[in-house]
Amino acid sequence: MSFESVKALVEDDLRQVDAVIRNRLASDVVLVNQIAEYIVGSGGKRLRPLLVVAVARACGYRGSRHCEAAAIIEFIHTATLLHDDVVDGSKLRRGRDTANEVWGNEASVLVGDYVYSRSFEMMVSLESMRIMAVMASATNKIAEGEVLQLLNANDPDTTEERYFEVIYRKTAKLFEAGAQIAALLAGASSEVESAMAAYGRHLGTAFQLVDDVLDYQSSSAELGKNLGDDLAEGKPTLPLIYALRTGTDDQRALIRRSIERGSVDQLTEITAAIESTGGLAYTARLARREAALAIDAIAILPDSAYKQALRELADFAVERTY
Repeated sequence: MSFESVKALVEDDLRQVDAVIRNRLASDVVLVNQIAEYIVGSGGKRLRPLLVVAVARACGYRGSRHCEAAAIIEFIHTATLLHDDVVDGSKLRRGRDTANEVWGNEASVLVGDYVYSRSFEMMVSLESMRIMAVMASATNKIAEGEVLQLLNANDPDTTEERYFEVIYRKTAKLFEAGAQIAALLAGASSEVESAMAAYGRHLGTAFQLVDDVLDYQSSSAELGKNLGDDLAEGKPTLPLIYALRTGTDDQRALIRRSIERGSVDQLTEITAAIESTGGLAYTARLARREAALAIDAIAILPDSAYKQALRELADFAVERTY
């Protein structure tokens, strides 16, 4: 089963998710519609809503409320993108100008707030305090992750432990919450619910680790953003942290200086240093380990095409080039 066949398996569900997104984004304020439509309609892998519907089906869910849950996860992701691009000063996402580049920072932040608040209106419609609790906790963790990342910015002494804490909160937590609420909707046992949360957590971690590899290994056209953007923002990601730990004195000095300044003037040399020290291979190896843990977590589920789809999502997270 390929990633495309996974999407085909839940094609009807994803079509319904898109319908929910379009319907729920609607606002009487024209600018809200324009910006929200721009960011949601700009492509992307839609991996998070795909995760939600696939987990729900793998847990035996036969209703349609999982499409609302999937849209909620996508809305929260969209809101974080709008806010992140302002904080990071990003100009390119998914191969297009960022919303803040087109409409300005003020409008992007405010529409991000709108999308966030809309997601909580949608959560209420699911009529589950347990789901509300999971999502409220997740959004708090995501916000904390943003602050922790800000504290790590331009700090070449950031440890691997601090890095993993940031990516858990910023990225993996939303994957974890999406898989968990899908299990809750399906009425799964506490054991299955915990296993699905673990699946989402490991999948999200693998996904972010690969993202950090691709920032030095892909192409701008494939990645949809400028190569070296993380370094330009002074973010000490794992390939850099590993190279700082194992590189030569000259390599470490170069990387430290670039992180402190948020400079990509010597990106070619830095990429060469990361490759020669094994930083990319090390990060990719940890991503594969996380994907394997995700696959282990779904062993509790009965065999089905949806369970196989979850395995494929884990494989895709580490094998992708974009």
